[in-house]
Formats: sequence, C-alpha cells, structure tokens
Amino acid sequence: MNKIIPISLLFLLTACNNAESLDVNRLIPALSKVESNNNSLATGDNGRAFGKLQIWQLVIDDVNKITGSKYKHSDAFNPVKANEICKIYLSYYCTEKRLGHKPTMEDGARIWNGGPNGYKKDSTISYWNKVKAELK
Repeated sequence: MNKIIPISLLFLLTACNNAESLDVNRLIPALSKVESNNNSLATGDNGRAFGKLQIWQLVIDDVNKITGSKYKHSDAFNPVKANEICKIYLSYYCTEKRLGHKPTMEDGARIWNGGPNGYKKDSTISYWNKVKAELK
C-alpha cells in the first residue's frame, strides 16, 4: 500500500531539510557586509554600534559575562576581536538546546540582529533576507 504524503507536509519537510546549518565562519562575512559594508571603522545607531559587525555595548557586556573576558566596546573596531565577540555570542545563544532545533544560518543572523530571542521576532526577517542574499 502506497502512502500519500499531503503536499503541505511534503513542503514542510523539504523546507526543514533545506535549512542550512549554522557555520559562523561563513555567516560572519555576510553579517559584516550587511552591517557596515565590511567597514571596521563604522559607527552606527547614533553612535551606539561599533565596527564592521556594528556591535553594541550590550553585546560586549553579555560576552564578558559569558566568558569572564574583559572586552571593551572599542574592541569592536578591531576586525579580529569583532569576529571573536560574534562567535562567542552566537555560540552561547544559538544552540540546539536553547532553540529546540539544530541552529541554522537564519537563526544565527536573526539572533545577531535581534538579540537572544531574535530568531523569534518578525522584525528580524528582513535582516535575514539581506544576509541570505550575501551568502549566495
């Protein structure tokens, strides 16, 4: 007996299988392009976001709390330190245990844009679309 899978279920299964697993080494360059056009000296959000990844003091505070490190907000202007900060932040907030599913590139981008629960916020969807275009 052949089982017929409803089209809506087939679409859902296909969509889930097409979600690309999180790879921060690929994601960070796309985030940097969207955030600042790769400008390590960029300042945005009325002077609150620094560097190529437009890092806020709140992110620095989180990373220092998570790791016991002593990053300063000005470290966000250093491309190597900015990458480290982003990797630490995403490795803490973008986990399978926390999200309830394997983290995807979309999860990572939306968390970077919208904070720890950014993957749930409608306001981060357009940001994800920009990042996704850079990943291609």
